[in-house]
Amino acid sequence: MIPPRVNLDIVSERIGPYAEQDQTREERFAIYRELIGFVPPRKEARINVTGALDPTLLELQEQMRAHAMYPKCFDVKTCQLMLFGMLLMDLNDAAVLHAIAARGAGATWDELQATIGLAFLFRGLSAANRGAEILAHVAKREAEEEAGANAGA
Repeated sequence: MIPPRVNLDIVSERIGPYAEQDQTREERFAIYRELIGFVPPRKEARINVTGALDPTLLELQEQMRAHAMYPKCFDVKTCQLMLFGMLLMDLNDAAVLHAIAARGAGATWDELQATIGLAFLFRGLSAANRGAEILAHVAKREAEEEAGANAGA
């Protein structure tokens, strides 16, 4: 479900090292860890590659992302449910990240299923099937995280 990570040593060696602008790489990663619980591989690649080649563009991308993703009129849960539904309409594999983020922001299984139902109305069974698959994988991920936390306690 989640794509493989890029080799950051090769990116740094062949393309160049991350060049700090307004935020360090770790500060940029922290935003994603807070929202999703981890840094998605494609985000990690974009931050490192664009951060090496065009750090000004990376800063602009992140400013636009933050501005659009956190409007004052919606809470984080509502934004993440909407993003999940929008990406599900496209059958985009990034939908899983926003399902995870929605759960982290307090979304219930019923709310996620209602979002899938809306996508089904306009995208059909492919959205319903993909949405159910995503929820099953998110549930498995949560169970594994709980088991890991309980084993470490």
